[in-house]
Parts: sequence; C-alpha cells; structure tokens
Amino acid sequence: MATDAKTGQPIFHGSYGVGFNNVGSYQSSARPWVKSQLTVPVSGAITTALEVAFPKVTKFVTIRNDGENASASCNVRVAFASGGLHTGVEHRNYFTIAESSSFSADFRITRLYLLSDDVGTINATVIAGLTQIEASHLTSSWEGSTGVNITI
Repeated sequence: MATDAKTGQPIFHGSYGVGFNNVGSYQSSARPWVKSQLTVPVSGAITTALEVAFPKVTKFVTIRNDGENASASCNVRVAFASGGLHTGVEHRNYFTIAESSSFSADFRITRLYLLSDDVGTINATVIAGLTQIEASHLTSSWEGSTGVNITI
C-alpha cells in the first residue's frame, strides 16, 4: 500500500474491486456466454415462459430467433421481467424478434424471459458478455404489475 511521504499515512483508503460503479468492470473484455438450441415455449400460459439466467451481470446481450419447429414463421417475445410478457395494451412490456433475426444491446441484466408470440415453439440462441460482477449484486427487482416499460 502506498503511503504519504510526509505523514506516513496510507494514501488509498478502502478496497477496490468489481462492481456497478467500477469503470474497469465494463471496460475490460467480457467473458463469453452462449446458450443455443433453446426451446421457447408456446404463448398462452405466461407461466411457461423460458427464463434465461446469467451467472454474472451482463455487459451486452444478443438474442437470436433461430426459427420455428413447425412450418409457419413465428416471432419470439423478449422481456426483462416475467410480468412483462402480458399481452394487454397496458401490459405489453416486451419486444418481439422476427424469425431469422436477432437483437443486440448493452444491457446490465441477470435474466431475461422468452416466449413464442404464436402457437408454435421456437428455437432461440442467447449470447452474452459477462462482467465479473456477481448476479446477486443486482438487487433491483423489475417485477411488478406492469413489468419493465420498454418501447422499441
């Protein structure tokens, strides 16, 4: 530990480590994380949504709709709270990704929820870059009666 030459007191007080207010946690390259061939459940019963949980807080995330297991094309719903997948006008707090398309963003999340927008099951891939911040450090709850309000 460095000390002040005149006083002999430590120059740096406290500890330094990974965290939300630590710039280095986001400047360093992310640890890759991939889940492919995920079977996204059919819409209808919101409780059947597929939860994708990350072991660390993400630096970025990409969700790819790999297509439907049946013959017709189908969109995949993406939400950041399980309550965000409701379809009512007041509760539409998700976005959709068309078949053979993807969505990427720099989001700091620990989980996301996927659900088919139609009656067919969909295959999807989730790619993320993980920081060294433990998932348990993100204590904000995005659950609620209206989910997360996102408009894309």
